[in-house]
Amino acid sequence: MAGRFLSIFKPIGRILPEIKKPTRKVSFNEKIFWTALVLIIFLVMTEIPLYGVDAGLQDQFGQLRVIFASNKGTLMELGIGPIVTAGLILQLLVGSSMIKCDMSNPEDRSLFTSASKVFSIGLTAVQAGAYIISGMYGTLTLPITLIILLQLIATGIIVMLLDELLQKGWGLGSGISLFIMAGVAQNILWSMFSPQTGLFIGGLSGLLNGSTTAFEWIVGTANGLPSLIGFIATIAVFIIIIYMQGIRVELPITYAGYKGFRSRYPIKLLYVSNLPVIFAGALFANVFFFTQLLWTRFGPGSSVTKWFFIIFGNYGHSDTGSIQSIGGIAHYVSPPHGIIGVANATPIYQPWVYLGILVVFCAIFSLTWLEIGGLGPNKVAQQLMDSGMQIPGYRRSEKPIEQILRRYIPAVTVLGGVIVGLIAGFADFLGVFGSGTGILLSVGIIYQYYELLMRERAAEMFPAFKSILGE
Repeated sequence: MAGRFLSIFKPIGRILPEIKKPTRKVSFNEKIFWTALVLIIFLVMTEIPLYGVDAGLQDQFGQLRVIFASNKGTLMELGIGPIVTAGLILQLLVGSSMIKCDMSNPEDRSLFTSASKVFSIGLTAVQAGAYIISGMYGTLTLPITLIILLQLIATGIIVMLLDELLQKGWGLGSGISLFIMAGVAQNILWSMFSPQTGLFIGGLSGLLNGSTTAFEWIVGTANGLPSLIGFIATIAVFIIIIYMQGIRVELPITYAGYKGFRSRYPIKLLYVSNLPVIFAGALFANVFFFTQLLWTRFGPGSSVTKWFFIIFGNYGHSDTGSIQSIGGIAHYVSPPHGIIGVANATPIYQPWVYLGILVVFCAIFSLTWLEIGGLGPNKVAQQLMDSGMQIPGYRRSEKPIEQILRRYIPAVTVLGGVIVGLIAGFADFLGVFGSGTGILLSVGIIYQYYELLMRERAAEMFPAFKSILGE
């Protein structure tokens, strides 16, 4: 049964907007249609400007927007940030046993979903309010302030429902993954073909008119513009991640109901996929967002606020007038972009501190997700037993299967978390298009969609496979 905290959300869950699960079988083509429609709605919202906001305002968050699939000055100003942050907070609370929740219990799972929705809407209001109070949109009248706030809250609810529409079975995958992939794809295309800053149009034009040197076009500039090395690194990271997706440990299993039937249970190197990077990226981005917003609004005035910003995140203005981190925790969880960014980092060890923090948090979130996501050795052993599977040479019992899985799953999980952290960090150091975390997430999402499409297609063409595929 649910704990006391989750029980609070039982009456609230009845009035929250909800997408119902389909009561009939949704065909493969229909799922494609709904997935495409959700993507189109998202892309349209990234282009509709917020009413009452000056379109010429400076973007304070730059590459960090890729993680949250957000776009400055539009309805998608907050992107998926509140949803991801709400899920991160609740999952950490459940993983640390501060909140009692049995995810195998349908009632607990329903209450957890209701709590996630409430937290998402609440965080949308908090982040929208923080943007307004910080003065990021300039001086606003009360009516305009309320209009902007309502626009952002309404968009947050729409994004939440679009994600739920796909996850409930009307479409493929999840809206969060789809939006991240679309945002990264937009960023990559803009980095390549933008008339002003794109590598192959703006960059080559700069080479011809002398405003850009060959060194800057190849290696990059201090302001992080796209470079040839970044383009090559983007392709290399794609290939490396796709290769990593195929590395696995395979345990032999047999089906107790049919003697002679043998198969293998795969334990992938990237066992928990790209989730650790999502959580780490969301945590770091929120630290950066909120400390910068507080600094913009209050600044280091009194001795109390001065020490607060020195510890948690201190900022200053660059030569171009943009705000940049110069110290505190926020500075050390902000990735430098490109070789020039690493070389000019202050202090010089900042990139390596960032890399170390990223790797540690990826490993921690990997282990945390084992229990929260039901991927731990005990859960997998139970699933194999329920499916009538056993490991050859061992008696058909859950305990020996769990002991064998415990030799591999935790070690592979930590190793996978460390590897994705290293790849994401070094990708940023080389200046990949779309940020290292963004590329890592998008490749993992594309691979997941490929597997999902193959499964859906196989189930559509060969209905007898549904039981094998667990559908």
